[in-house]
Amino acid sequence: MSTSAAMFPVPTRPTLSAVPPKGLRDDRLDPIRAKVDSGLRLGLDDGMLLFETPDIWSVCAMADAVRRRLHGSVGYYNINKHLNYSNVCALSCKFCEFYRKDSDADAYTRDMAYVREQVRQAVEAGATEMHSVGGLHPKLPFTYYTDLCSTIRDTARELGSELHVKAFTAVEVVHLARIAKVYKGANVPGPEGRAMRQEGIRWVLSRLKDAGLGSLPGGGAEVFDDRVHDEAYKGKIRSDVWLDVHRVAHELGLNTNATILYGHIEERRDRLVHMDMLRRAQDRALAGMGYEGVEVAKPADAQRNIDGETGHLGYSGDEGDDVPVITLTRPGVPLPESVAFASGASGPARAQGYFQTIIPLPFFPDGSELEHLPGPGGLENLRTIAISRLMLDNFPHVKAFWIMQTLPMAQLMLQNGADDIDGTVVWYDITKVGGASTHQEVNVGTLKKAIRDAGFDPVERDTLYRRVARDGKAWLVA
Repeated sequence: MSTSAAMFPVPTRPTLSAVPPKGLRDDRLDPIRAKVDSGLRLGLDDGMLLFETPDIWSVCAMADAVRRRLHGSVGYYNINKHLNYSNVCALSCKFCEFYRKDSDADAYTRDMAYVREQVRQAVEAGATEMHSVGGLHPKLPFTYYTDLCSTIRDTARELGSELHVKAFTAVEVVHLARIAKVYKGANVPGPEGRAMRQEGIRWVLSRLKDAGLGSLPGGGAEVFDDRVHDEAYKGKIRSDVWLDVHRVAHELGLNTNATILYGHIEERRDRLVHMDMLRRAQDRALAGMGYEGVEVAKPADAQRNIDGETGHLGYSGDEGDDVPVITLTRPGVPLPESVAFASGASGPARAQGYFQTIIPLPFFPDGSELEHLPGPGGLENLRTIAISRLMLDNFPHVKAFWIMQTLPMAQLMLQNGADDIDGTVVWYDITKVGGASTHQEVNVGTLKKAIRDAGFDPVERDTLYRRVARDGKAWLVA
């Protein structure tokens, strides 16, 4: 498959110009500007300078230039509904106030009658997506989860609509493989153990896909660092397994998202390594779609890849095979959703999936075991979203998740790297900002006004970033 630029119109590239207050312009950013203007990959030392410079104006201006190069004046939103199927969890992560034990008075697990009612409400609201995640319930059988997917799909169809089922973090997928007794090789080192684990993951994802699963959300990534993992969420899967779940999902034609939870006990360098690991995994996915990469010189800040072998930012391979760097920020390179659907593929029938968006999530300490920490401030949130846009050069989208960033901050983020603010949501029980209830909802008019007020043109999308044409609650892909 060809990805030649001639097939796709390319937005006019804005010039990179920033006007920080007098005396605060950081000339050290000039080499980074040159890389960004050419669509070249930034190194980890570049990322550290972006975090440390007092010239946040230039950092944000560069991120805005990349965002406009990729998406012009578009600001995406969708109409979705969240369904947390259970808050019962076998884990007790320190940063989490969501989990409950089965014996807790406020523990819940939803039955299929509840799910059908939620689907009815979603269809009535014109939703295009049902987003469902939950805790690692120690007693539910694997069939509960296939029933969940098929109930959402089939109930929507009975009501004359379609709902894309975006469900189950990588952590949940591995849990499902364990309860289905297909997760083997957890203690087997090397490629043999990895292949065994991937086989179990593939078994689970294949059956979920057959039942109606359309894509994976990006939760459970937290921060890819062993020190942070062992202190804040020990017991969760490590980064290599999280990445393997998404790799298998991509091989099955499922698109996925990715998150990073920041502002707790991690360091800024940890965030950058996390981003680098994600973009290396995305290099592989895009190579599978037919994208051609570019070879770059080995930088001074070489890192180790996810398998522990010495690697560098020019190649992102593992198991001995090199995958060249693929950036979407170079002039003329089409976005993967354009490539996928231009070739006639649609939905879960695609031969190769990929990461659609990065979703930076600020840590909120209230009610968790880490509530003594202050959490990130507004400027840190803004800087992190901008740096995510600059570092993740092969992710087509950056989402300012308004539920956790607040809608006013999401507006600012649209001007500083983000192109998507998520959707109407309705119910979100994972994190509650500033004492908000689990019923966190905005209507379409509010989302569109927020996007317009930020200076952008609101465009409704479906889960796969296809534009939606709508007549009331009836909709179709434009």
